Amino acid sequence: MTRDKSFDVIVIGGGAIGASSAYQLAKQGANVALLDEFDLNTQASGRNAGSLHGQIQYEPFEELGTDWAKQFLHGLSILADSLEMWKGLSSELGVDLEVSSNGGLMIAENEKNLRHLEEKVRLENSIGIASRMLSQSELQEKAPYISSKMVGAAYCPIEGKANPLVVAPAFADAARRHGAIISTKTQVLEIEKSATGFTVATSAGQFIGSKVLITANAGIPKLTAGLGRKIPISDVPVQVSVTEQIEKFVHHLVYFTSEKLTFKQANSGSLLIGGGWPARYDEKNNPILNPDSLRSNLRVALKVVPRIADVKVIRTWVGTGNGTEDHNPIIDKFPGVAGLFVGMYPYMGFTASPLMGRLLAELVLTGRCERDISHFTIERLL
Repeated sequence: MTRDKSFDVIVIGGGAIGASSAYQLAKQGANVALLDEFDLNTQASGRNAGSLHGQIQYEPFEELGTDWAKQFLHGLSILADSLEMWKGLSSELGVDLEVSSNGGLMIAENEKNLRHLEEKVRLENSIGIASRMLSQSELQEKAPYISSKMVGAAYCPIEGKANPLVVAPAFADAARRHGAIISTKTQVLEIEKSATGFTVATSAGQFIGSKVLITANAGIPKLTAGLGRKIPISDVPVQVSVTEQIEKFVHHLVYFTSEKLTFKQANSGSLLIGGGWPARYDEKNNPILNPDSLRSNLRVALKVVPRIADVKVIRTWVGTGNGTEDHNPIIDKFPGVAGLFVGMYPYMGFTASPLMGRLLAELVLTGRCERDISHFTIERLL
């Protein structure tokens, strides 16, 4: 059906950002094809735990320092503004995305970590994010399930969660309603530039496009290597666990400063426990469960939230962590190839997807963005 069909824009990558971009492009009248090698939402966007992030993450802040954090504020502002869009996204797309915004708690167990959090909060406040510090007693009042051994926390009120299984498909369905073509199980074999646009050779035939937008995260280096520049994107398998359904008692997105942890409770009552603990590879180089990481992740969760000691874990799955060296996104034209664009947000693309789709559509359709995207160039990574 789609062989040799011509499009204004071909979007490669059917995760949350790719589907959001296809929706925004189609809504503005562009003739769009969205291609994915597998199925929609089967990679990073659909394998994460649904956290909606709005604060500087503690691990890179501690490792890379304040100077890095000041540069990351440009990317953080993307998250903050995207979180505003999440508030009305269910209504806009006509799907219950299970969005909640009760805020995030970054827990400290010692005074050193507490001082680091104070500096982090000051930086977040500098761009209008209303994070604030909580004393030990304030933390216990807000989240009595947190261990009383913890000395305090940073509270970021804009954070929350959504259902990662429904978001990218909802964007794609909305794009389809505006006329977009969605082609899954479509492996891109080659992107060839011509005088009038691009020929994208795929396992489902050729797609002709005036412009191409690549949002395929881990696939970006491979897809761009034949075009003269191989963009470095890290690709690390990480794992997340889910528990049996229990009575609702966790109302925040919880982090821990001393070790890797994200912790929250779904609407169903299941606890979602993650934080970036690495999976491992089998003999065929396929990512699989790492039992050592599972034990460590659960140990940390139990340390922070002791009351989960008797709760049963029912499933652990492997997700994908795709990143850039500086943790800032890519929103740019591909150097030297007119009409080719690249977009990705490291590690937290699920959160950023509503605004990233809007910005990338604006860039593709007009060649510019009203928002300053000079910090998100490809060249900075090469």
